[in-house]
Amino acid sequence: MRGRASAVLAMAFTASLVTPPAASVATPRCDTKPIQTALKALNGVGASGISVTVKSPRCGVWNGGVGLADIRTGRKVVGTEHSRIASNTKTWVATVVLQLVGEGKIKLDDSVDHYLPGLIRTEHYDGRKITVRQLLQHTSGLPDYLEAPFWEDLEAHRWDHFEPLETVKQALALPPPEGRTPDGFYYSNTNYNLAGMIVHKVTGRPIGTEIKKRLIKPLGLRGTFWPGDRTSLPKPALRGYVVQRGKLVDKTAWNVSAADASGALVSTGADATTFWTALWSGDLLAPAQLAEMKKTVKDDLGEDYGLGVERYERTPGVVAWGHSGYMESGHKFRNAVTDDGKRAVTLLIGSEKFNEAKVDSVIEKLIRDLR
Repeated sequence: MRGRASAVLAMAFTASLVTPPAASVATPRCDTKPIQTALKALNGVGASGISVTVKSPRCGVWNGGVGLADIRTGRKVVGTEHSRIASNTKTWVATVVLQLVGEGKIKLDDSVDHYLPGLIRTEHYDGRKITVRQLLQHTSGLPDYLEAPFWEDLEAHRWDHFEPLETVKQALALPPPEGRTPDGFYYSNTNYNLAGMIVHKVTGRPIGTEIKKRLIKPLGLRGTFWPGDRTSLPKPALRGYVVQRGKLVDKTAWNVSAADASGALVSTGADATTFWTALWSGDLLAPAQLAEMKKTVKDDLGEDYGLGVERYERTPGVVAWGHSGYMESGHKFRNAVTDDGKRAVTLLIGSEKFNEAKVDSVIEKLIRDLR
């Protein structure tokens, strides 16, 4: 669920300040120039449409966007759209696991076999030698279930329901993955479907239910939900597009049950921003568990990966965290939140093809310049 190549489309942009700070002589005024500059830059990255949410101390929360949320109807992006957030789901799942660690119900360095006895016992893989920490950090050595021949034609399974156990069994039939980093990192969705299964075993409730109970309800997130077998997105929806035979094709409708804990969540830019800023402000995890989340290894891109989080420091002295995502429906996700949780940029992107390097550059500059 990482990046792909770009394609070019023309777009227009809109933006609005939805929670402006109260005017005061003692309070520095909001400077919207960095946001407007970012929107103009995003206008040229080649995506069908991008929903943008920005949060900063002086400006509050901005919702806006560039391009079209629906190419067929010409509906413009306004910043309140629902989208699949794909692998950004992993951070939500890691947060739930770490909350359970704080409650003494899970131990990071316990084996997978301790919670799911006998599940992983093959020629290549042994659950007695794989820890919960390794699942969350992608250092388990397990292959990605999506590499199984079964998934060569994703479209053939677009409407099918899958249980997480099915995806795990598909992965266990594969040989050990090649290309692990010196730290043992290998990005695998199998890891998180297993983590979700552990949460289910420990709590007696599916991971989607635990996310609702522990994150969605306490944070008052009205646009976030676990889709199950629901194939549509709530209105307003950011339609998802993939390129087929040189044309953008709407693939929004999709049963993403196979993604499960590795990427099933649906959310909005505002909700995702609320979750991430709460996480980094220390509202969701105790200091000890947040510190564990921030312990990183080098990933396959040469960057730092913690427990379900990606660490960015492309500008010296400006540390930010996030997690990218890509779903087969064409939806992509990018975000960055400063280490103190005070500044955040969230992008919901409606097409798989765009200039990813330019988008990353826009996020980097905006998170640096926000005040």
